[in-house]
Amino acid sequence: MNRMIIRLLPLLVLFGLTSLTAQSVPQNRPPDIPIDELIRKVAINESRLRDEYKRYLFKQDVTLQTLAGRGAITGEFRRISEIIVNDQGKREERITYFPPPTISIQVTQADYQDLAGVQPFALALEDLPKYKVTYVGRERIDELDTYIFDVRPARPPDPKKINERYFEGRVWVDTVDLVVVKVAGQGVPEDGKNQFPKFETWRENIAKGIWFPTYTYADDNLEFDSDTVHVRVVIRYTDYRLFTGGIEVVPDEPVPKKP
Repeated sequence: MNRMIIRLLPLLVLFGLTSLTAQSVPQNRPPDIPIDELIRKVAINESRLRDEYKRYLFKQDVTLQTLAGRGAITGEFRRISEIIVNDQGKREERITYFPPPTISIQVTQADYQDLAGVQPFALALEDLPKYKVTYVGRERIDELDTYIFDVRPARPPDPKKINERYFEGRVWVDTVDLVVVKVAGQGVPEDGKNQFPKFETWRENIAKGIWFPTYTYADDNLEFDSDTVHVRVVIRYTDYRLFTGGIEVVPDEPVPKKP
């Protein structure tokens, strides 16, 4: 996000902002299989989920607020949309609610990319070479036993390439399904004009072996060159449903009949 004077924002989407919540101390127990093999199995399952994700329709509700003092709301960015499959079989976003924003920060293309890929982070096999993954231990969250991994870019991101987005933080992996069930971290790189909040994203088991993001939360102070802005972000992903309908590609103009 960029610092800017209050004005209407372009039709860009923001992706979550959050401060990390306190975690219990992980148990430093090794996994039941070699760590490299475990990471690869998780990545294979995450790639499978990414493919499954393309077959689902859902609703996305984004709320970004700027805060002052003891949490008084000074501005809001609200956008509700549906992710659908169009007549050509491509996924697209259909905006259903988007009132004029009143926040004093600009939602940029980098924020849009974080919204689409960093905050619902997937440790997919095709992305594994981009990251260094370190095993931390085990932890029970809610009713799940999880493995914990720290994830960071394999090479330091270039702040001059702000739109090349990476995830940096921690992921929790279910020990049974071997898929990510929780993510906590931040989108990188950033600089004095572009700051990105720390966030947490939770997934839910919406079908057998299918874990999709359902909630992202962020509450963080963004340290810009000129000032500090307190932001809070809530993103909800709801109404997941498997796309099963047929797709018919209709030509732009009717084909003339032969005489």
